Amino acid sequence: MPYIDIFNGDADGILALHQLRLQNPLKSRLVTGVKRDTLLLQHALSARDSVITVLDISSHANREPLLQLLNQGNTVHYFDHHFAGEIVESPLFHSHIDTSPGVCTSILVDRYLAGKYRLWTVAATFGDNLHASAFQLAESLKLDPKKTEELRELGELINYNAYGETLADLHFSPETLFLALHPFTDPFEFIQSSGELKQLREGFRSDMQKAEEKQALRQSSAGRIFQFPNAAWSRRVSGVFSNHLARESPEQAHTLLVEREDGSFLVGVRAPIARPYGADTLCLKFSGGGRVAAAGINQLAPEDVERFFDAFEKQF
Repeated sequence: MPYIDIFNGDADGILALHQLRLQNPLKSRLVTGVKRDTLLLQHALSARDSVITVLDISSHANREPLLQLLNQGNTVHYFDHHFAGEIVESPLFHSHIDTSPGVCTSILVDRYLAGKYRLWTVAATFGDNLHASAFQLAESLKLDPKKTEELRELGELINYNAYGETLADLHFSPETLFLALHPFTDPFEFIQSSGELKQLREGFRSDMQKAEEKQALRQSSAGRIFQFPNAAWSRRVSGVFSNHLARESPEQAHTLLVEREDGSFLVGVRAPIARPYGADTLCLKFSGGGRVAAAGINQLAPEDVERFFDAFEKQF
């Protein structure tokens, strides 16, 4: 029977799949992309009578292709923490969906596997900017501060690699990064031997230096809004810089707009860490989506920017 693994190209998606395939090794077709490429199920619509595993992608955004895949006799295992809308009902659909703000997809896989590969879950949870949850998981493993810090960097570097408008913006395709780490059961062995991580570390430092030179475009009691130019470094660093801002000022919401080639904007929103709700609600008003604590809009028209700013103020 054919197997297809469809996964978000960020740390959470990659490391969730890594854990599942450590537990259940099999040869599968891999379908992934940049972090914002969330309509991935449409790339598997020819599948029939297959077993499809979907990780870290909104079932709400992929509802129509999901229904088609189920109607074509595919069994679908779905792990996700993004806005889901109405859950699909089918005997072929096996869902593990939890949209709570302290949960990521790798945590759902960790529960499913009874914590067997939890070191990887710690890294993924840091990558998804869920530091409180990540520290709790690290504590459950009695990790010392040095090893916890190594897993934090691992997750954040894998996550950094996922951001871009196209694969050309990334240092490595998510599929390449998954295949590079998948031979490793122990993340610390991967950290010690990986040339990919060395390149990501250097790129991260360079891009973050540029980002930290930027001043807020707008600032209010609701939060801070930044705008970056149309450049590959802007797109690459957008996620990790937004997460950095959220941790720096946990009582405030944050938005980062990155200009696109056509003059529209790629938008990332982080709800206040102290009140991690509302990011998805805001972005859904502008044809975006995501999760309660972090969400985005792939294409915000210039004429909608002021309306978005007003909605940001009202939401937070």
